[in-house]
Amino acid sequence: MATLYSTADSNIRKTWFLMITFFIVVIGIGWAFSYALESPLILYVAVAFSIIMNVGSYWYSDKIALSTTGAKPVSRESHRDLWNILENLSIATGIPMPKLYIINDPAPNAFATGRDYKHSAVAVTTGLLNMLERSELEGVIAHELSHIKNRDTLVMTVVVVLLGFVTLLSDFFLRSMFFGGGRGNGEGGDGRLKVIMILVGFALAIFSPIIARLIQLAISRKREFLADASGALMTRYPEGLASALQKIGTYQAPMKNANHATAHLFIGSPFGAKTFKGMNKWFATHPPIEERVKALLSH
Repeated sequence: MATLYSTADSNIRKTWFLMITFFIVVIGIGWAFSYALESPLILYVAVAFSIIMNVGSYWYSDKIALSTTGAKPVSRESHRDLWNILENLSIATGIPMPKLYIINDPAPNAFATGRDYKHSAVAVTTGLLNMLERSELEGVIAHELSHIKNRDTLVMTVVVVLLGFVTLLSDFFLRSMFFGGGRGNGEGGDGRLKVIMILVGFALAIFSPIIARLIQLAISRKREFLADASGALMTRYPEGLASALQKIGTYQAPMKNANHATAHLFIGSPFGAKTFKGMNKWFATHPPIEERVKALLSH
């Protein structure tokens, strides 16, 4: 059974798995289309991009996530209460204090990012600060520090970059097939092989974003329950986090910079309460708030 102390190694293995899978998929797409379009340059570009994106997703994904959400760094002087909460809980958790960021957005939400303890950050929205009481805010910060402690942030931030790039790459290759075309039609076996390669390329380009999305959903939903439990254990007051989740979950409007690539990072869905209505709930990156609150208050 997963605990606060047993998931870090698992998340590191998941990160390596995602990066290796990404590398294989991108090269597979590049090879299929380079053969179909009779252009070896496509394969070379695919290999180069897969290497660059794997390295970039590990070293710079936290900066990309913070930039995408519009987060700005703050100091102790400008947000003393929030700073003290983060500092005290970091000491209790036994990890270096993460960098602190604020997102200018009325929607209440927060997320953590970073590849390790020394390169981590916590970002909260202005709406969260305005809406929550201190005990509720402590619960949210403890939840985010649990993600850092569990090394969830490593796999979560890598997913941000790789998911977005797989989507862009598949779109590029599909467009190249419609507007590019190969040189010569080929004859006999060579022609049949080219048709097969085109079909393989189409399949990879179409289904890769779907597979990446499913991986994102699976990782996100499981980690939230553990982070909730870990955060409650940290503060010894699960009611605080439960109350905060209820306020976050009932807020109707989406965040201004909400997007599917970074949605799984946040403590609550950045798309507002509509996330769990109708068919949307099947594609939500978070489990329903009601289930999370019930799990917190049942212990």
